[in-house]
Amino acid sequence: MMATVMNAIFLQASMESIGVQTRVQTAFKIAEIAEPYIRRRAIRHLEKGRVVIFGAGTGNPFFTTDTAAALRAAEINAEVMFKATNVDGVFDSDPKKNPNAALLKHVSYKDVFSKGLSVMDTTAITLCQENCIPVVVFNLRTHGNISKALMGEQIGTLIDQKGACAETVV
Repeated sequence: MMATVMNAIFLQASMESIGVQTRVQTAFKIAEIAEPYIRRRAIRHLEKGRVVIFGAGTGNPFFTTDTAAALRAAEINAEVMFKATNVDGVFDSDPKKNPNAALLKHVSYKDVFSKGLSVMDTTAITLCQENCIPVVVFNLRTHGNISKALMGEQIGTLIDQKGACAETVV
């Protein structure tokens, strides 16, 4: 949990250095560096045009950071959830074990479950499915991907209600 707080503070500093107003909210009190997570306050910051960065997961054991992200996305009525990771998106098999693994550009929540695709835990993907929150999975280490994701460009894999299992990149 503390690593996510450190990442949130680093992201805040980076964004504020280019003039983007941000607020960090955490699942537990760390008054010197972040606000406690309060749903209405987070929404108000967003309404004022600020970026809100959530850290420290849910503050409870047994819940992954993916589940915390999906929960926060649902609570603030987010239009999309971004999962920045160390691979280019969702693959049909583990690309570290299978050099022929194909990148899937667009899949449905149902396909994530039925094909056992390793993207995030089932609680997180279920929260996104039940709240109609699309998930964009992309490589954090590829220069420009965060900007592309924020601008709505197609990168990585889109997971939503529809999917399109035929859309793969070999």
